[in-house]
Parts: sequence; C-alpha cells; structure tokens
Amino acid sequence: MYKRLIILSVIILFALGGLTTLGYHAVDKWAKGLKGERRGDFAEVAEQIREDIKRKLDEFMQTEQERPYTDYNYYYVPGYASGQQVRQMALMRSPLGGGLENEFAYGNFQIEPDGSIITPNDDIMLIEGPSEDNKELYAQVEFNRGNIKRNLLPVLNGLPPGSFGIAINDRVDASKEIASRASEKTQLAKEDVQKGKIAKVGKSESQETRALSIGSLQAQGQKTQVIEQPRQAFIDNTVLNRELQQRRGDGYRTRQQSVQMQMAESQETEQAQLPSELNAAMDRFVNINSDFQISVQPGQSETVQVKIEPFVPVVVGGGDPNDSIFEGQVFLIRNVQIEDRQFLQGFQLNEKKLIEEINESAIQAVSARERMSFELPQIEGGGTGNNNVAYTAILDFGFGELMLNLIETDPAWITKQISQLRHVYFGITSIVLLAVTLALGSLWLSARAQLKLAQKKDDFISAVSHELRTPLTSIRMYSEMLEKNWVKSEDKLAEYYGNMRQESERLSRLIENVLDFSRIQKGRKKYTFSLGDMNKCVADVVEMMRPYAAQNGFSIKTELGQLGQRAFDRDAVTQIVVNLVDNAIKYARNAKDKTITVRTRSDRRFMLLEVEDHGPGVPHRLRHKVFEQFYRSGSEATRETTGTGLGLALVKKFAQAHNGFVEIITAKPTGAIFRVALAGKNNGA
Repeated sequence: MYKRLIILSVIILFALGGLTTLGYHAVDKWAKGLKGERRGDFAEVAEQIREDIKRKLDEFMQTEQERPYTDYNYYYVPGYASGQQVRQMALMRSPLGGGLENEFAYGNFQIEPDGSIITPNDDIMLIEGPSEDNKELYAQVEFNRGNIKRNLLPVLNGLPPGSFGIAINDRVDASKEIASRASEKTQLAKEDVQKGKIAKVGKSESQETRALSIGSLQAQGQKTQVIEQPRQAFIDNTVLNRELQQRRGDGYRTRQQSVQMQMAESQETEQAQLPSELNAAMDRFVNINSDFQISVQPGQSETVQVKIEPFVPVVVGGGDPNDSIFEGQVFLIRNVQIEDRQFLQGFQLNEKKLIEEINESAIQAVSARERMSFELPQIEGGGTGNNNVAYTAILDFGFGELMLNLIETDPAWITKQISQLRHVYFGITSIVLLAVTLALGSLWLSARAQLKLAQKKDDFISAVSHELRTPLTSIRMYSEMLEKNWVKSEDKLAEYYGNMRQESERLSRLIENVLDFSRIQKGRKKYTFSLGDMNKCVADVVEMMRPYAAQNGFSIKTELGQLGQRAFDRDAVTQIVVNLVDNAIKYARNAKDKTITVRTRSDRRFMLLEVEDHGPGVPHRLRHKVFEQFYRSGSEATRETTGTGLGLALVKKFAQAHNGFVEIITAKPTGAIFRVALAGKNNGA
C-alpha cells in the first residue's frame, strides 16, 4: 500500500510541477502580450496621426493642383469674358491676394520665362493703398521675392546658390529635373532611416522606431492636367500681365511715392484718392487692351491647351536653418505650358502650419488613449532626455523627415499589472501546493491509520480466536470427562461444573462485547433507560464476578454511596462494571495488593462509578489510547494478557450514551482508578 502511495504522490507532484511551470510560462506570455498590445497601441496612434496628416495634405494638394493658373496674378480675366466685354466689367481679383498664408502654402509666386517673379500681391499698395497692413505685406512679398531669386532660381537653373540666372526658358524639362532631384533625395532619406542614421532621442530598451511615409507632397501618382481655354482669354491675360510688368518697372515707384505723399496730407485725401487710383488702374487696363488689341488670328483655333504638371518639392538652402525641420526651405513647383509659352508656379511649404496640424492630430490621437503623450524633439530643441519614449514615428515626407516621439506617461503601470498578476499566480500556486501537501499528508495519515486499523483488526481476530478457543477448549474437556464418567468425586464434579459455568460466562461476555461493538458501529445499538437503583445493579454484577476474581487470586470490595433513583440502562451499566473488573484482573495480576475496589457516589450532575486496582497503572501518554477500539498495549506476539481490545472502548461508548465521560486517575500508592460519569435521564428518554 505504501508503494502505491509513493507512486501516486510522485505522479501528483510531477503533474503539479508541470502545471506550475506551464502557469509561469502563461503569465510570462501574457506579460509579453500586454507589452506587445501596448506597442500596438502606440503604432496605431502613430498610424492614425500619419493618416490624418496625409488626409489634410492630400486635400490641400488636390485643391492647389486644381487651382487655376490665373490665381497667381493680381488681376485675371475670367475665361468667359474677353475682348470688348472687359470694358464693361470689373477685373477679377486673385483669391490669393491680400495675404501670404494659404493653408500649407506660403507666398505663392510665378516665375516667368525671362526669370521675373510675380505674385498675387504685387499691386496691392497701388490699388488698395499704402496702409500699414499693406506696407507690411508688401515688405514680406519683396523679402520672399529676394529669397526666391537668391536661393530657388539658382537651384532650378543648376547654378551655385546665391547666383541668379534666367535660363529657365531654355530648360523645357525643368519640372522633370526637379522631380528627379526630389525622388533622389527621398530615396536617400529612406536609406538613412533604414540604416538607423536618424537620431533616436531618449531611446529606451523597448522603444520601437518606424518610418511612416507621407507622400502627399510628391508628384508620384499625380497626372498632368490638360484643360482647354478660350484663346482670347489667354491673350487678354497675357497682354494685361505684360503691360503691368512693364509699367511696374517704369513708373510704379513714382506712383507709389505719389500715393504715399497724398496719404500723408490728410485722411480725407486718402479716402478720395484711393477710388480715383483704382478707377485709373481700370482705365489703364482698358487703354492697354485697346493699345495692344491682340485678337485671334485667322487660322488659329479659338481655344488653347493648357498643360499643368503636378507639384514637385524642391529643398534649397537659405533662410534660418533653426526654423526649418527639413534642413532647408521646401518649395513646391509646378510647370505650366500654354502652347509655346512656359512658366513655373509654386509656393513655399508653410512649416509652421504643418507643425500646428501635426500637433493637433497628435493631441486628438493621444487624448483618446490612457497614459500616453507625445513630443516633437526636432521642434523642441533637437532632443530631450526623456527615457519614457515608447515609440518613435519618423514621418517621411520624401524630401525630409519629422520625428514624433510617443511617450508612456506612466511606464510602471505594465510592470505593476504584471507584478500583480504574478503575485496572484504565486498566491494561487502556493495555496494549491499547500492544499496538495495537506491532501497528500492526509492521504498518508489515512493510509497509515488504515494500516494500523487493519493491523488492529488482525490482532482482534487473533485475540477473539484465542479468547473463544480457550473457554471452548475447557468446556469441551470438562464435558468429555463428565460424559465418559471419568470423575467419581462429588467435589470434583462440583468444581468441573463450576469451571464450565465460568467459562461459559466468559464466552458470553466476549460474544456480548463483540455484538455490542458491532451494533454501535452500525448505529443499531438501542438503550433502554429506566428508573432504578444503580447500586443494586452494581452489587449484582460484583457478586457475579467474585468467583472469577477469586479464581485469579483477587478480592472485590464495594463502597457504594447514596445515589437514589436514577434513569440508566441496566445492560450498559452491567457491561461497564464487568469490563472494568475484568480489565483490573488482567493487568493487576502481578500486584502485591490484589484488592479491587468498586465504589459509587454522586454529585449534582453525574453518577460516578469507579473501579480501583493496585497494579502498574496507566501511563499518561496512553490514557486516551486505551479507550480506542482494538487497542491493546504491547505486541500481540509477546502479550501475556488476554482480551480483544474492545472492553474499554465499549465503556467509553456506554458512558457517552449516558451523556457522560470516562477518565483515568492515578491511585495511591500504585494502580489506577477508572472513573465513569453517567448523567441520569428521565424515564422514557
């Protein structure tokens, strides 16, 4: 049995160890999954920001690509009005006039074939007057014009920065060259990202860096627009802008100074002068149109084909490098061709607006997430020492990159959750281990108890067999002698008959004990409580036991106290006295004083029955074990006393049936007193 228990315990422990290991790996996988999910959240936010910025840029570029080329001039003649109609209607004002910023565009301009630069705000002071706002706007326009001449035109003409050339009209494929340079720069930027040349500011161990492409400002995938326009509208716009350019060069400054002097005189003069100047400008246009009076020639088609190529980015030097996130100024240029006339239009990328939109998109994206923020290290001084950067998105615009750091504002929360889960796991594991240990311990104790009980049962069977064999042998021997008439003496006959009676009584007591124990174990033992004199019951049992005691050299003395009428089970009390007296005779047979005292007395609650002997007594460590079923002191093979180990166990059961108890007290000078307390019951209880 122990072998099976050992095998079962080993199997359970191995299974528990395997489950513990699998559980630990499951927690570890969960922790990795939680970290991966968090990285996925950062990647999702970065992608959301990229898509939002790309959408805004796509919408902007779509609008700019579809913008009429005439918007880049201060005046323009609409396609449905030309010739004599112009004398009867006002010129259209460019929607780009009156400011430099237009969403992501800053300072729209047009580069003519001769290298001259015109803008939608060139005539604003002449037409609208030299107000403070117009003065400031015109100063900015002139500054941008100079910037374009110093930095953009040399790049477009293939000249060193700072020089000025006018060979654009000789470069029909200028836009193709621009697109090629932009594509080459984009490829180099992507290689830099792949090689890790982008600085990773505040990079932590778990930080992830990824390049996110935003190709909205690239020409890839965009098509050249081809539109038809009335030829007369083209002629009118051409004549008008040529004349304005010529007069702007000849007399613009003189007229500007005249207007400023008039405005300095009085406010009334300013209000009166502006309408007249505006009317004069309109008259001049009408005169210009009359003077040049160019119209559609015979044989020419009445429409012209306008080809507008996509915008391409060009990164040039100049400006303040600290104010740029792309290490230079970014211009978007498109080529416009109308028959044999070709010119360029474009604008500078408004980086300030771009950064504002990126900030807005990032704020909206991270506000929907917990414990997340962002920073733009290139904008905030080139880098920070933040070690909580969890994800770095490189927004790749093709011609340059912008770094966006996504920050874990509470970097310890994942560690706390993992730690909490591990604590719960180890707590559960500890409880399971404790439960398994207790279960195995209980199993071992139960198995040990079962083995002991089995041993006790074996001893009981052996003892019962011996106890039954002895009286039966004596009875059979005496009966054979009497049957064969071998005994002639009357005294011997009386002795043999007495021995047969005693052995029969001994056999009856043994069988009664076994039957009572069996009934108690099965819950079938029935007690009959009735009022009576327990002293008389005890005295009758003592008288019955005197011959048996005398045969073994013992004398029984009684000390019966006043008990009165009490309810008790007579058979149970008889069994108690018989078993206690028999137990005293068995274990005190070597005592010098072979007197057994049976006494009764009472207190307020119990009737007390005591049997005292002067034998070796009972050690304290065994005073509870002797009342266990089948227990007998010593080894069964070497034991000298008889019995089955049921007598004292039945005494305890009978006492408990009377709501009482049993205890052992040391007698003086030697021996033991077995005290049984019985609570009296009402008749019929």
